[in-house]
Amino acid sequence: MPQELSSSAQKVQDALKEMGYDYRVQELPDSTRTAVEAAAAIGCRVDQIVKSLIFRTRQSGKAVLVAASGSNRVNEKGLAARLGEPIERATPDFVRQQTGYAIGGVPPLGHANPTLTFVDEDLLQFDRIYAAAGTPFAIFGLTPADLVKMTGGELINIK
Repeated sequence: MPQELSSSAQKVQDALKEMGYDYRVQELPDSTRTAVEAAAAIGCRVDQIVKSLIFRTRQSGKAVLVAASGSNRVNEKGLAARLGEPIERATPDFVRQQTGYAIGGVPPLGHANPTLTFVDEDLLQFDRIYAAAGTPFAIFGLTPADLVKMTGGELINIK
């Protein structure tokens, strides 16, 4: 019998189902809070982990999600130039307010408020990738094409 999901992980599972995806959220005994921890917990490469990074535009105060490969760093100056205004890393309170999730478990979908989304093109090299699912112990596997589709994200070189 499948184990019941925590409320935050269940929200992600419900969002996946509502969008027509049959991916399964898993809650693991080991932390998936960081890309390194997530890769170790599920036995994949760090660059197969989707880091959901939330930024805040400084002038308009909009939430921006970057779904980045676990081994990549975001070129924040390049992203700011693309957006036409400076950005900053979002505070934990801003992340929770905008997405409905705490840092370390932010999924790429099912947010409380709309987020402008960019997807790291380096994720396309994999058949399967893994994203956070609402808690620092929850994750789900998916294809890069579905990540782009479900988030409505724009593919970019984030480095």
